[in-house]
Amino acid sequence: MADVTIKIRENGPLLVRGPVTIEDHDGRAVACDGEMVALCRCGESGRKPLCDGTHRGRFDGTLAADTYA
Repeated sequence: MADVTIKIRENGPLLVRGPVTIEDHDGRAVACDGEMVALCRCGESGRKPLCDGTHRGRFDGTLAADTYA
């Protein structure tokens, strides 16, 4: 089985790398291409749950690993 990694981008989306399937609340697949998908964290994307870059310059979502320790 292939690994899946999620990287928190500083002031940006969650980058999910690996084979994933994203479903909406009704179980319908959300279209995503390739082996990487960027998930919105700011809530402003016009393509939710996918990131469309709307956050640029307006979102402070800095998280560090020690935040969860």
